[in-house]
Amino acid sequence: MIVITSPDSVTNEFEIISEMFQEGLSLLHIRKPDLSITETQRYLDQTPVAFRDRLVLHQHHKLAAAFGINRFHIKKQDREQFTPDRFSKPVSCYYSTGTHTIEEFSNLQDLYTYAFLSPVFESISKPGYQSSENLLETVKSRTNSNTKRIALGGITISNMALAMENGFDDIALLGTIWNSTDPIKNFRECLQHYRIITNKN
Repeated sequence: MIVITSPDSVTNEFEIISEMFQEGLSLLHIRKPDLSITETQRYLDQTPVAFRDRLVLHQHHKLAAAFGINRFHIKKQDREQFTPDRFSKPVSCYYSTGTHTIEEFSNLQDLYTYAFLSPVFESISKPGYQSSENLLETVKSRTNSNTKRIALGGITISNMALAMENGFDDIALLGTIWNSTDPIKNFRECLQHYRIITNKN
């Protein structure tokens, strides 16, 4: 189960992040599009050192080596020019990206370990934002078998099983965590339910 940071600053954000990792968070996508490279560096300085190998950088990728990060999210507008040799690779690197239609997903290069397909349900963080197609149906027709399908957009404890049952390989949470008055409580409940539906302990 993946969590994406809020694009905005959150009260007690680093305490929440640390607690989520201790509870069993697999990956945290650092998506702070308005931060400069210096501000991103300060942000990363505050993340738990023990869990930095589970961070995924969305921007300012050149900071990765200094923080022991080898996971990179490539934005849609950068995919055409992107090649893995952009990064020095003392260790294996992993790449993800985001898509909004099954056609876009199916046309991805094989280098992406997984890709978000969104919004599956009406977005929580962007009210009114919905997909132009029924992703619960179209996801079944994907032709790209090398990239895992990650459901994003409106994912909650009540619909995550539906996404998994319809062909998604995993889920990502954003609004259901950060738009909550108690992010840790919501995370724990979602993780507990996720483990039940995926038979993961």
